[in-house]
Amino acid sequence: MTAGARETSSARERWHEIIFEADTPAGKLFDVVLLVAILLSVMAVVLESVTGIREGCGPLLAAVEWVFTGLFTVEYGLRLWVVRSRLGYVFSFFGIIDFLSILPTYLALFVGGAQSFLVIRIMRLLRIFRVLKLARFLAEANVLTAALRSSRHKITVFVGGVLCVVVIMGAVMYLVEGSGSGFTSIPRSMYWAIVTMTTVGYGEVTPQTPLGQVISAMLMILGYGIIAVPTGIVSAELVKVTPSISTQACKDCSREGHDPDAKHCKWCGSEL
Repeated sequence: MTAGARETSSARERWHEIIFEADTPAGKLFDVVLLVAILLSVMAVVLESVTGIREGCGPLLAAVEWVFTGLFTVEYGLRLWVVRSRLGYVFSFFGIIDFLSILPTYLALFVGGAQSFLVIRIMRLLRIFRVLKLARFLAEANVLTAALRSSRHKITVFVGGVLCVVVIMGAVMYLVEGSGSGFTSIPRSMYWAIVTMTTVGYGEVTPQTPLGQVISAMLMILGYGIIAVPTGIVSAELVKVTPSISTQACKDCSREGHDPDAKHCKWCGSEL
């Protein structure tokens, strides 16, 4: 390896530590500045949506947005430069979020209103977990994800059962109440059943007949019971999972979530 290649490789290693880790003062400063820039850019997008502010400060906000987009574009390019597996980063969760955070500004040149989607940048604030190295919070998030994944079949069956109840009760109320009470179709009645079962109670459609009111009361009581079911399913899975996670990012695929004693990346096999 030539001296120039070694210097380039060393520079990439240093920048990888700064950009993807927060173990050093420079790395933490980089991520803190990035988070502040994300907050300010999202604030600019939010303010631009207010008519009075847009009419008075529209050009200024547009200029600010382009400045932030330029900064995030440079940052995205740096991330691509320092990682060994560029495709691994591009198709990772944060890689996709990073790309989507700069895409709308450029799309706005061809599609009106696309810049409003820049609020997706708020998702990048998830990097605060790495900035502060809150390993225990990352571990708890990992536990919750694992519990939801383990209970997905039970939840699917539960949701299927709820949908069956919605269809049946919607059809029943359509027959009992009819269009005179606002139940003009089975889909409309199904909407009422969902609103009633979730105890939202918008009041747009209400039963008028005694039988319809009895059915409504039964559905409301059933709704209270249904709310507790998914909570119990996920809670039962949560007690089965033991939190244990490292905040080290892989230099090849940029993925995190490794075991504390891991020497190699569990996804690509590269040395950590």
